[in-house]
Amino acid sequence: MREWVVKRRERTRHLIELGGLVVKAGLVELTGDDRTTLYGVFLSIAGKLQGEERDHALALWARRGKRAFEAEAEAKSGAMAILPSPPAPPPSAA
Repeated sequence: MREWVVKRRERTRHLIELGGLVVKAGLVELTGDDRTTLYGVFLSIAGKLQGEERDHALALWARRGKRAFEAEAEAKSGAMAILPSPPAPPPSAA
């Protein structure tokens, strides 16, 4: 496969994953899927990251994100653990 095709697919996958995070965070629903509002939010975040609070903000957001991912994984594994076992097959008629 051509190198530019591979790079395009990698970029597309990356953008889809980032979009998934926007949805997962609830931003699409909270903003009514208003693209101008979402863009404004991202510009505000970028401004904060360019300021003096950069290191503090990154550390805070990384902790929150890590906790959220861990809670989601725990909820999924817990949900799997409480699912009932499938019913036993009926006895064979002999």
